[in-house]
Amino acid sequence: MKNGFRFLPAVFLLATLVMVSSLDAQVTEVGRTMDEDQDINNRRIGSASATELLIPVGARDMAMGGASIAVTQGVEAIHWNPAGLARLGSSAEAIFSSLSYLADINLNYGAIGASFGRLGVVAVSIRSLDFGDIPMTSNDDPEGDGGRTFSPAFITAGLSYAIAFSDRANAGATIKVVSEKMGRVQGSAVAVDLGVQYHSVGGISGLDMGVAMKNFGPEVAFKGTGLLRRATSSEGRRAEQYYSLEPASFQLPSVVEIGATYDMSLGEGMGLTTSGAFVNNNLALNTFRVGSEISMNVQKASLFGRGGMEFATKGAMDEYIFGPTVGFGLNYQAVGINFMLDYAWRSVEYFDNNSVISLRLGF
Repeated sequence: MKNGFRFLPAVFLLATLVMVSSLDAQVTEVGRTMDEDQDINNRRIGSASATELLIPVGARDMAMGGASIAVTQGVEAIHWNPAGLARLGSSAEAIFSSLSYLADINLNYGAIGASFGRLGVVAVSIRSLDFGDIPMTSNDDPEGDGGRTFSPAFITAGLSYAIAFSDRANAGATIKVVSEKMGRVQGSAVAVDLGVQYHSVGGISGLDMGVAMKNFGPEVAFKGTGLLRRATSSEGRRAEQYYSLEPASFQLPSVVEIGATYDMSLGEGMGLTTSGAFVNNNLALNTFRVGSEISMNVQKASLFGRGGMEFATKGAMDEYIFGPTVGFGLNYQAVGINFMLDYAWRSVEYFDNNSVISLRLGF
């Protein structure tokens, strides 16, 4: 039985390569404009719905530039690679994180998972964007002097399952329900994430590999009374009445990620983890990620320092606003409970820099 599981990473990798080829077929890698010196690496940028699914959650992996899909673990791994959920550090684990994103938008994330032994790990998660109150304007009140406000509601709920087939291979999946509501218009969709992690690749201790395919599902369609418009029919003799607009549907921002990590000892109580990953986006720029984490154990506490960077494969007309990431973490093992506090900071061009703090509890 265990011999059969050795082929799981190879099968998953083959499926991933087929998926990458499919995504690349949807993308114009280099498109020329009238100026031959100007090119765009992906002409479909901005044509996706539910792009909030790409916003990172959790401070540990974000501080490593998102390159740690081969070693991400616990309930924080649900976003990065659901296979890492199988490596739950306790019988049960919970996380809450808050990210200060762009334009005064905050992303709140919470998840809780429980281990059922050999049957695997089950977790539920929820993430929501907080836009604050936005002034409401209309044809009659273009300046918003009436004082009315509204706040979009972008919420994603997920159910995850992961299992460790052996001490080397684990896999996981997440089913997500995505809801976007703005005023009286709402769109919804169901998306699926799949992931696998393989440890000690080629028998080399400390060398791990991870693959994740995320945000795959049907297109998002929008509907609601906000799409009604008053008009007079051009056919027949009808009074003015309401007609419903038919908006276009949009694809989800599907992603395929392949990464590797090498973990080495720096001496008694100290270690260094170095990671790299390639991210293939169907509706955004492809990127390369690198990141490192240095750890030091002091009795019941562990201290971590982290850093990372994401590089986009840009054309001359493309722009990528995110820069280096840094962060730190503290893990303290008390009687019957583990406290894990992490912080990450990411530089951003044109906007305020991002920062995220997360608290994990293991029981």
